[in-house]
Amino acid sequence: MRETDSVAAYYLRVMTHALQSRPARLAALLTEVGIDPALLEQPRARVPGSAFAALWLMQIRELHDEFFQLDSHGLPPGAFALICRGLIQEPNLEKALRQCLNNFGLFLRDLRASLSVRGKRAVISLQSQGADPLRAHYAEETLLVLVISLLCWLGGRRIPIDRAEFRHARLSLDDDALLWGGNLSWNAGRTEIEFASRLLRLPVVQDLASLKVFLRSAPQWLVIRFRNQHGLTTQVHQRLRGSHYSQWPTLEAFASELQMSPSTLRRRLEREGGSYQEIKDEVRRNVAVDLLRRSSASIGEIAELTGFQEPSAFHRAFKKWIGESPGRYRARFSPVGPG
Repeated sequence: MRETDSVAAYYLRVMTHALQSRPARLAALLTEVGIDPALLEQPRARVPGSAFAALWLMQIRELHDEFFQLDSHGLPPGAFALICRGLIQEPNLEKALRQCLNNFGLFLRDLRASLSVRGKRAVISLQSQGADPLRAHYAEETLLVLVISLLCWLGGRRIPIDRAEFRHARLSLDDDALLWGGNLSWNAGRTEIEFASRLLRLPVVQDLASLKVFLRSAPQWLVIRFRNQHGLTTQVHQRLRGSHYSQWPTLEAFASELQMSPSTLRRRLEREGGSYQEIKDEVRRNVAVDLLRRSSASIGEIAELTGFQEPSAFHRAFKKWIGESPGRYRARFSPVGPG
């Protein structure tokens, strides 16, 4: 945990939705943890991670619910720890994820999550019900953040998301891509996320000893860890996105830019749940997705911009990443774009 850890103020709205009808109490809680209540109206502003974590714990005590009353039943205090204890007994991430979704389903009444594996793709789908669309919107996002963050912790690494779709609309945030990947759609009519099914074969690397340490700061710091805008992973993302693929530095060169040793860079990235090569692959995929969705560049040009010598190699890689060809993917977003 570093002083630079932060999250978007948007998540204050999510966490405090149940107190919107009690503005005086809400303002008092925010002030107590050092957050200006005016930030509720500035969703893109940044909130210090320490204040966010303190508010998270305070909200649980205030509402007697670890899910912030975003569900008609919710999570009673202690439920999150109980769920985690069951997961570390599983041999791999697939069994742990299925158990995780089942365990949340034992408590939450308005949300149902399911995992389907379709060849090389794994998809988590959510179904929600309830009279308050905004609460359902917040509940879906919160549950998926918790599930994916837990999956990252269990596997000891970031799990790159290849596709994320949410049924509701919301504003875009600077750190959305870090959590949800570049292939992100709001107001999509359904809520599901997709990633490579091979990741489900990874072993669960946590045990009872690491769980005890983890629960001292989870889930409030777990969530921050995997969407921290100021972490080293984000610095690597920004450095790579800001230059042409041919100019991407080696790990050794990037470590030199940061005035640290290559071993320190590797170790710090591992602590944030990833590796330099994994981030390079993720950025390469996100650049391709972004260009297909938002530019008029030809597929051949996009192949060159993302480091492929032949368009055919780009086609094969993109289909492996996303599950469909570049042309078919582009047609869903910009049907008039060149092929």
